[in-house]
Amino acid sequence: MEEQEHKHPPYILIWVVLLVLTLAEVGMSLYMTNISRVWLGVGLILMAVWKAILVAMYYMHLKYEPARLWILAISPLPLAVILVLAVISEF
Repeated sequence: MEEQEHKHPPYILIWVVLLVLTLAEVGMSLYMTNISRVWLGVGLILMAVWKAILVAMYYMHLKYEPARLWILAISPLPLAVILVLAVISEF
């Protein structure tokens, strides 16, 4: 197999986005007391998923890998969705 050259990802920019998302999660959990716990949980889960996608794509270099590796990385996601839905239903 040939090695494909790709330009280096903007690591600093991605780190800043991850920092902003983390600060938004902390702010949302501490200061948004006027919304229901379900919506708070959904918002926090969406931000966590977005952060996980960014880490997988750029820091784990999945963006530049073939499709079969993407399938391997994505295959546990249905179990994660089931577990998250089970936890959310406890509220």
